[in-house]
Amino acid sequence: MKREGHTPLGLGEEVAKNLDKPEIDSPPMNITPEFPRRGLKYAAIEVPAGVRGRLALMGPLVEEADAAIIVEEAEALFGCASCGRTNEFLLYLIKQRNIPFVKVPYPSTEEDAKVMVSKIRSFLRSLGGKKSKLRA
Repeated sequence: MKREGHTPLGLGEEVAKNLDKPEIDSPPMNITPEFPRRGLKYAAIEVPAGVRGRLALMGPLVEEADAAIIVEEAEALFGCASCGRTNEFLLYLIKQRNIPFVKVPYPSTEEDAKVMVSKIRSFLRSLGGKKSKLRA
């Protein structure tokens, strides 16, 4: 589905492409042993396997993206330490690729959510006629 003329890239689709085994029931928390190895493309061996596994899924999305939406200040219980470190790596990859991005705070009220959507729509419109693939 297009968003303001742009195609969103989502983790759900990436998980579905990569994990089709019934025994893996809550990806990306449960990853196959192959994912940390593929994650070496994005982070050194010293980086925890959980981070490398997540990067194996999300790194290709950043490589494909033409722009990014970064949601900051998520609730305290949202995600885990590996998720936090992965987010830092993803931000680094986005900046390294020099693609346009917008940072928006995680909404805590309905009004905050409206502001967030407004900022995202303004960002997408600012990209102009270029139809991009977005990593959100």
